[in-house]
Amino acid sequence: MVIVMKPGAREEDLREVIARVEALGYQPHVIRGTTRSVVAAVGDERGKARLQALEALPGVGSVVPILQPFKLASRETRPARTVVRVGSLEIGGERLHVMAGPCSVESEEQLLTVARAVREAEATILRGGAFKPRTSPYAFQGLAEDGLKLLAAAREATGLYVVTEVLNPRDLDLVARYADILQVGARNVQNFALLKEVGELRKPVLL
Repeated sequence: MVIVMKPGAREEDLREVIARVEALGYQPHVIRGTTRSVVAAVGDERGKARLQALEALPGVGSVVPILQPFKLASRETRPARTVVRVGSLEIGGERLHVMAGPCSVESEEQLLTVARAVREAEATILRGGAFKPRTSPYAFQGLAEDGLKLLAAAREATGLYVVTEVLNPRDLDLVARYADILQVGARNVQNFALLKEVGELRKPVLL
């Protein structure tokens, strides 16, 4: 359910709504807009009737159900376009940002050559794999932390931000230390243990 505050609702009205949502056993997510705020109440769908009663609270405009299964990502909860900030960049804003680079980081010379070409082509983000998922255990698996260090050096040399893939939850802190954006590849989009860990970090994520 979504509790839509009236335009100009007081901050204490919003705090009261949040407290009531929590008291009913729901997790409140506040989205502040330019004219009004919205509180998404995430939890057991069977308690909708209790949330509907919040419509009588001061400052509340309406209480409406979220019909989409992806509650926090739906346009019902967040009607405005989402803008993800990566350093000085705004992804999802007016400018198109291109991420480009080698499939895998193999050497300093290779990466710097590609990074300079990426910058000259006016892309803004360098992509390269330090960890590589391979079918064969004998194939090149990536340079791991050495590859991450090369990506960081390329960022320093070119000013490009860095995106690289994380494969394993145990490598998450290591990758986050070097990367500006964490990538979760096609093989891992149903690795829910990894996705939950990635979601806990305050880092942009590329799926």
